[in-house]
Amino acid sequence: MFGTTNSTDNAAALFNDLGIDTQLLSSNLKTLAAVDAKYLRDLKINVSNALNASTLQKKEAFLVALAVTVNEKNETLQNAFAAKATAEGATDQEIAEVIGCASLMAANNIYYRFRHFMHEEFYNNAQAGIRMSIMMNPVIGKELFELISIVVSAINGCEMCVTSHEKNLVQHGTDKQRIHDAVRLGAVLRSLAVLV
Repeated sequence: MFGTTNSTDNAAALFNDLGIDTQLLSSNLKTLAAVDAKYLRDLKINVSNALNASTLQKKEAFLVALAVTVNEKNETLQNAFAAKATAEGATDQEIAEVIGCASLMAANNIYYRFRHFMHEEFYNNAQAGIRMSIMMNPVIGKELFELISIVVSAINGCEMCVTSHEKNLVQHGTDKQRIHDAVRLGAVLRSLAVLV
């Protein structure tokens, strides 16, 4: 997967690597491919490097990728990464939980970003009233759930959530390089989702 290619059409090569039908190439990717844009080569390398980080198992990388693409509402990439995660052993329950995690972070990131923006005691002390039982005993494990949560929170720009999840991960014993690699994967896949 993600080997070098002699093709100048890095958009099609990227889609092939992800198992996506090249007929689904977006107009943005076609525009870049038409001029053999250097950026496509960079993007292909970035995606490959991020998905193959040594701190993330394949299944974990694909589940993180799935959460990002759910958050970005990109069905083409979501289907591709769900298939990749399943091929690496992810169960239907794990896939569903990752989708649920992305949805929960969408709510939490808005709510806690609002509280952070306000810097007001009333809002800081108010009950959130958002049920989060999915976080209590996740089927993907607490550490991976937190890792996915920090990635989605970083993409959504919630400083309060990012710092909270990072603190939980470090207390759980997660290496900071693993956190870094997961957030980098999220950033790279966000850049891919913009084009797909």
